[in-house]
Amino acid sequence: MSPTLRALRAIALFAGFYLLGILLLSVLCVLDWAAFRWTWIPVAVMVLARTSVLALPIVRGMFVPRIPKDDDVRGLHVDDTRQPRLWAMVRDLADRVGTRTPDEIVLTDQVDASAVEDTRFLGLFAGRRRLLVGLPLVAGLSEAQLRSVLAHEISHFANSDTRLTAINTRGRIQTARTITHFQEWVGKAVATERARQEKKAAKALAKGKKAKKIDPSDAGTSLRRMAALYQRYALFSRRITLSDTRCAEFAADAAAVRIAGRDVTASALLETQVLLDMHEDYMDTYATLGVAAGMLPPPGQVLGGLRHVLAARKDELEEMRDSMPFEPSAPYTHPSVTERIARIEALPDDGRASEPVEPALGLLVDTERTLADAEEQVLTPQMLRLRRVDWPDLVHESMTTYGKWSAQKFSTAVAEVTGGDGSVTDALDALDAGAQWQIADRLPKSDEARAATGRAAREFARPKLRDGLRQLVVSEYVRQGRARWRLSWIDNDTSLELPRGHEEMLPVALDATVADVPDTKLLRELLTVPGQCA
Repeated sequence: MSPTLRALRAIALFAGFYLLGILLLSVLCVLDWAAFRWTWIPVAVMVLARTSVLALPIVRGMFVPRIPKDDDVRGLHVDDTRQPRLWAMVRDLADRVGTRTPDEIVLTDQVDASAVEDTRFLGLFAGRRRLLVGLPLVAGLSEAQLRSVLAHEISHFANSDTRLTAINTRGRIQTARTITHFQEWVGKAVATERARQEKKAAKALAKGKKAKKIDPSDAGTSLRRMAALYQRYALFSRRITLSDTRCAEFAADAAAVRIAGRDVTASALLETQVLLDMHEDYMDTYATLGVAAGMLPPPGQVLGGLRHVLAARKDELEEMRDSMPFEPSAPYTHPSVTERIARIEALPDDGRASEPVEPALGLLVDTERTLADAEEQVLTPQMLRLRRVDWPDLVHESMTTYGKWSAQKFSTAVAEVTGGDGSVTDALDALDAGAQWQIADRLPKSDEARAATGRAAREFARPKLRDGLRQLVVSEYVRQGRARWRLSWIDNDTSLELPRGHEEMLPVALDATVADVPDTKLLRELLTVPGQCA
């Protein structure tokens, strides 16, 4: 279907929302007129009150305030003097697709690229174009794969998909808001009816009578039916636009294949899904590791540190590509990635699989500075105020801080029992004195542990006691400067590097220390700094 016909259909669907509202308001007006014409005034006033409640959500939905434009995209705006290679690629793609070059390129922190157009009059007139390019994509894709992704997005400009988005979005938002208004009135009607029934039941009980079961589910029936009409219209509209959405994606994929090649386009789709998972893991495990302790990686590394993970986990990435579980698309949105890849791979071989593979980051001028500048735009002011620390120190300092916080509960429990400072020495002295169960009794317990007695209670308490003691011991190792926290880019975990031999002896020492008859000798020896007296 041509862009003109798709635009006319989108306008018709948008107009249908208003026609539905006008029709319903007309029916309500007829009911009011009939009530005043043929019934008593009190009855007519009651009908008017009911129809007014039904009309208000319709009117609010039809005359919704202007929907604000999406002007708050957080990212780094780059011009052709700052990133000439990226702009040259985008201009070339626009020429090959046959459309106007975007007015802006914005580097974002999303694992995504998208085409946005600030249209006028609900998309009937073209406006300023922006191409949003996610830096995680640039970090993880090859130059050819990024070229395919951008060709896909720029083709949306050429096919007027970005212009139709405005009118489709406006219609969808107004329908959804109308439904929400009806649901709000239903909630008020239910609450009013519940209060009425509860009051009536209370009076009945006060008179010694049996109260009826409170059931306000029948309240707001007319409102529910009106909301159901709009829900059906929303479903109808989404079904109508489904074919347009699917066709737009397939057409954009075809443009990407024509420009970048079949195999590159299929691999770019697959790699984007892999990067989505890997980036989420990277942000949770690495980039934000020190946030609670008031630290961030060095400038540019919040966005750029993903490269370390990708370089270290090549085998894992290959496994993910081979077994990536694609989720089916939500109804009436984009076709699934699985379907898109299958359609692309079914195309004839174009012989372009052997083209050189260059990292997409090579397109950026002064990569580290660009990443740092982008962080200034995408991170919140609160995040930007955090202290920047190199990766090794970030890991060690943040894990040390968290270790102190974790050990605090155990240290407090020890201090409450001994009246001392809650240090490791204080804890070991208390254990030697047989106070282990008094300390354990002050530690958090499960309901099952609280109910247990005797030997069973001690067995519930022993792991908590051992864990708390270990946290205190680890903090002591770090305080002495004899242990350091390290982070592996491969196994996604932090590890404590202890003095030689201590990693094997420490579990044995802890077990002996929390035994029924504590033996703290080995643990004291391990904690003694060489050259000092025990």
